[in-house]
This record gives sequence, structure tokens and C-alpha cells, in this order.
Amino acid sequence: MAQWTSAVGAAQLARLLKSQQDRPAGPGARRPPAYRALADGVRLLVLEGRVPVAARLPAERELALALSVSRTTVAAAYEALRAEGFLESRRGAGSWTAVPAGNPVPARGLEPLPPESLGSVIDLGCAALPAPEPWLTRAVQGALEELPPYAHTHGDYPAGLPALRAMIADRYSARGIPTMPEQIMVTTGAMGAIDAICHLFGGRGERIAVESPSYANILQLMREAGARLVPVAMADGLAGWDMDRWRQVLRDAAPRIAYVVADFHNPTGALADDDQRRRLVEAARSAGTVLVADETMSELWLDDVAMPRPVCGFDPGGSTVITVGSASKAFWAGMRIGWVRAAPDVIRSLVAARAYADLGTPVLEQLAVNWLFSTGGWEQAVELRRRQARGNRDDLVTAVRRELPEWEFTVPEGGLTLWVRAGGLSGSRLAEAGERVGLRVPSGPRFGVDGAFEGYVRLPFTVGGAVADEAATRLAAAARIVESGGAAGGEGPRTFVA
Repeated sequence: MAQWTSAVGAAQLARLLKSQQDRPAGPGARRPPAYRALADGVRLLVLEGRVPVAARLPAERELALALSVSRTTVAAAYEALRAEGFLESRRGAGSWTAVPAGNPVPARGLEPLPPESLGSVIDLGCAALPAPEPWLTRAVQGALEELPPYAHTHGDYPAGLPALRAMIADRYSARGIPTMPEQIMVTTGAMGAIDAICHLFGGRGERIAVESPSYANILQLMREAGARLVPVAMADGLAGWDMDRWRQVLRDAAPRIAYVVADFHNPTGALADDDQRRRLVEAARSAGTVLVADETMSELWLDDVAMPRPVCGFDPGGSTVITVGSASKAFWAGMRIGWVRAAPDVIRSLVAARAYADLGTPVLEQLAVNWLFSTGGWEQAVELRRRQARGNRDDLVTAVRRELPEWEFTVPEGGLTLWVRAGGLSGSRLAEAGERVGLRVPSGPRFGVDGAFEGYVRLPFTVGGAVADEAATRLAAAARIVESGGAAGGEGPRTFVA
């Protein structure tokens, strides 16, 4: 019986490998033999989760043709991978990816490190900050006081607590977007919201247009739902969307869904302006595409910036735009409360489908968010969050510019992430080298489709002060490892206590 559970085609693997090999090597880097470069490329793809474990690889002859190399080169690379524990083979069943004994199975998203690892590793993988106390504690205490009447019920509210639905609707109305509670469904975080939307509108094989780059965990969610992702390149710098490209994709590909982050885009930090939002809604309406607008970063402006109108504000009929919001980014990632704003019939369909998913969102957390909204605690907590993120951003920018002056980025006016061009180095190799010096940093390809953005890394505004300085120092050490062709030079993880 074969041990593989999925397969990677020769053309797909060649595209993923080519994105690594096309990046220029650093000064003085040693060029490895062709078979070694191929083996290293496959190993990196497995370690990053971009090629899953137990995925059947192409036959040697097929991959050799796709890469325009000799079959001997591919055979030698496969043999090296087998010797290192990254490949297993069986006569008649082919070869499939593996991880050596004792190695953790690589994550395909951006899960946070376990707390026990934080003493020796600086985690720049997860764009989330600690809770803004004392507001978390106060919110939970307020929720406990409101809990007794709900404890006498079954506790199952598939659309969300009526009080919270009404509160969220009122908050949209206060922003100039008239909204009824019947247009709101409370979900288990923004991920739960988008998962429900994808299953309702984007069945297996459906096209979904996504910004390129886009949020890694959402891209993976859509892939696992069986969607066919259609990337649409962002405009240069922080200029938001390239509307000519969006109109062409919506017209030619006719995707069922388009997913966008208009407010301090993850990972670039771009802010789409009013004209871009209006034109995108019009293009989506013309194409019959459901436009999913992710607003999870909308309250995280860090500078004095005039915020554009919400995307749903350009869809008065409510037939085109579905909005997703969340408490997880603006307040705390541990507060897994999200919501969907859509036309009432869409909400009814989402609620009906929920009976076969998670049934509902925890009552206590909903009461806590409702307490924050109703007492003014939300505004004070989010202002604290902005101050934290602004200070961390400024510290990180200063440290990276000092340690890696040739790296390129534009400082965003809000959000939680810095999108950095890594001076011609491979983001995948920087991520691997970072693990060796006690730094976890996600590489650019996690945020793209089919190996795009190999020359980038994403740095979140989650550390500041001395920790930001140390993170930049370790990032520079990882860059030296990559530039030297992989020799660690005695670098190793150091325990760092803030």
C-alpha cells in the first residue's frame, strides 16, 4: 500500500523550485552542485509546509524534463533526500516526502510558538500582541456578571447573541452604513467567518480571486477547501490595489469570490482609497463576483490618517459585498469573536449551514465583547493597542534599518506588519537560517501562490525596545548564513529575556 496521501506534479514542483533558484546569491556565496541545490530546494519546501509531508513527488524522468536538467541530477537529489530522511521510496509506489525522526511536522500556516519556546526563540511568525490589560480582565468580569440568565438556556445561538448582533449592527450604522441585527452573524473569529463564506459560495474547484500577496492562513484555508486561487498583484509600494489588473481578472476569470483586505493589508500594510473601493465593488458587481472584505485591521491606524469609507458603504443594495470583522487583531487573538455583515438572506444561509459545522460561538466571549462595546472599554483598549503597535513598529524599523540597511520596505500607516524585500536573498533560506539563530520569521512565499515572493519576509509589530534590537541582530546573522552559502559560522540560539 502506498504511503503517500497527496501528489505534487512536475510542473508545479518546478515552479516552486524556480522561485528559489532565480534569486541572486549573496556576495561570496558558494554555488552548490546541481543535485545538491535541487535537494536543498525540495527540503526547504517541505520544511516550510509548501509541499506537504507524505506528498508523492514526480518520477525522476518527469521532473528532469520540467526542470531541464539530467535525470542523473534528479536521481542524485532524491538519493540525498532519502539519506537525510526527507524522502521515502518503495518500488512500484514511487517516492514521497517525509520528515526525519525527531523533527516536528511543519505547519502550513503561521501558528504561534508554544509558550515554552519563547525564552530562547523570538517569534516574528505570529502578528498578534498580548492582551491590552486591564481591559481583558474587566471584560471577562463584566461577562460573568451577565452570564446567569444565559446559563438557564441551552446556550446555542447559531447567529450569535441577540444583544451582540444588535450592538455590532449599531456600530456599522454609526459609521454611516445602516445595518439591522438580521444582517449580522457572530462567528468564531474571522477565520470561522471566511471558512463559512467559502463553503457557502466557493465549492470545490471554484475560482477565488485573492490579492497577491495575501494573508497566509486564509490562502491555506481556501486551498484546503479545494478552491482554485487566482492571484491579483498589488500596486507598487503602499498604493493599494491595481484596478486595471482587478478588472481584467474579474472579467476574464469570473471568480465566484474575491477576498480583499482593504484596511492596512496583511502583509503589505497598504490602505485602499475610496476610489479604489468604489471601482472594485462596481467591477465585482458587473462580474457577478461576491466580494469578501476583511476589516480585521480597520481600527489599527497608527498615524494620523483619514480612513476611507468601508467597502460595504459602496454597495447600498447589499448584493455584492460581504464584510468580515473580528476582535482578534484589534483587541486580542485569544478573544475568538468574529462577525459577518451581509444581506439578511445570506446571513440566513450561513446560519443554516452552521448546523453542520461548529453550531455557535462561545457565550462568555460574546458577552465579554458586548461589555467592551457597550461601556466604551473597546475604544480605550484599542487605543492602547495602537500605542503598543506604533512603538513596536518604530523600534523595529529603526533596528532593521541599522542592521540591514540594504533591505527595502515602506513604513505603513497602520496594521501590524512590515513587508520587506530582503536584499536579493531567499526568504525561504532566511527562515531556515533564522531557526538556527533563535528567530522565527515567515518567508514571502507563504503569502503568495505557487512560490511567488521568494525575495521577501514579513516582520510583525509584536516586539519593541531591546527585543526588537535583538530580533534585527538575529535577522542579520541569518542573512550572513544565507550569504555564506549555509555555513553557520558558530551562530546559535541565545536565550533572551526582555
